Amino acid sequence: MVYFLELKLSYFCYNINFKTMSIFNTFNPSSTQSGASISGEAEKVKCLIVGSGPAGYTAAIYAARANISPVMYEGLQPGGQLTTTTEVENFPGYPQGITGPEMMEDLKKQAQRFSTDVRFGIATSVDLSKRPFKVVIDDNKLIEAQSLIIATGATAKYLGLDSEEKFKGSGVSACATCDGFFYKGQDVAVVGGGDTACEEALYLAGLCKKVYLIVRKNFLRASKVMQDRVMNAPNVEVLFEHVTHEIVGDMSGVNGVIVKKNNGETRTLAITGFFVAIGHQPNTDIFKNFIELDEVGYIKTIGKSSKTNIEGVFACGDVQDSTYRQAITAAGSGCMAAIDAERFLGEFGEV
Repeated sequence: MVYFLELKLSYFCYNINFKTMSIFNTFNPSSTQSGASISGEAEKVKCLIVGSGPAGYTAAIYAARANISPVMYEGLQPGGQLTTTTEVENFPGYPQGITGPEMMEDLKKQAQRFSTDVRFGIATSVDLSKRPFKVVIDDNKLIEAQSLIIATGATAKYLGLDSEEKFKGSGVSACATCDGFFYKGQDVAVVGGGDTACEEALYLAGLCKKVYLIVRKNFLRASKVMQDRVMNAPNVEVLFEHVTHEIVGDMSGVNGVIVKKNNGETRTLAITGFFVAIGHQPNTDIFKNFIELDEVGYIKTIGKSSKTNIEGVFACGDVQDSTYRQAITAAGSGCMAAIDAERFLGEFGEV
């Protein structure tokens, strides 16, 4: 999920490639892949929350109020992807809007108000084969948790262009639902050829004057229904066999994109918004040996609950949501995870 226009805030480390990081290791009780030894006795907790953001913080609020003493490790990006959002206008309770970092700070303070133990740290390996669940933090601290809430989110995939990185937060976005309103009546571009890209293009077509859909191949990979809708939208122009060469702009933000056709011809499109819709990578590598995932890597939850295939392990937010990926739905699922965890612990008389 992604709910944002990105700012260049290196503190939040949003540019890390989660897929290739060596921190996602299989648990070893005596050492880690990096060679660092786990020192000291294991810390025992009732409820461990891995990851923050709207899902994690909401889970912490509900878990703390249920008196199950949650301990949260915020991960590489404290506050999640919303910390890289400039303005949030579609979250209830903020009639004037709010910035993503401010909202996450509010949620964090609310969780701490009810005595959530919020810590900075990264879960680097796990053993979920039995309770208590073993989670290693920063390659050297062992936590033994009676219940575990996973809120590690998903990372939007980007093209990897320097100009794309330069204009994150100033015209480049990975979420049309979140940021499309800011481009009402303007010309924008979407890159991608699957269902997500087509959905984004159609959503923007209802707001914007003109939408360019940049497709690398000579066909759309989207479903037939989505293809028909895009091809019949009067203000959507599909550019087949084109790739993004460079995003251009100035201090005020994006004002164009240079696209290159397969034959080498280039063309500059005058746009103010550039939306990347080439997919997301759920941050689940650390759990894949234990938790059941779908073909993309999202955690599968049981029915309408936050329960995973392992009793006592729950998932919330974008790590288990490939459909909506919104702050409000993430927060709702965080509430569900905390309630499920509290009821689970209650069955064992551990509340």
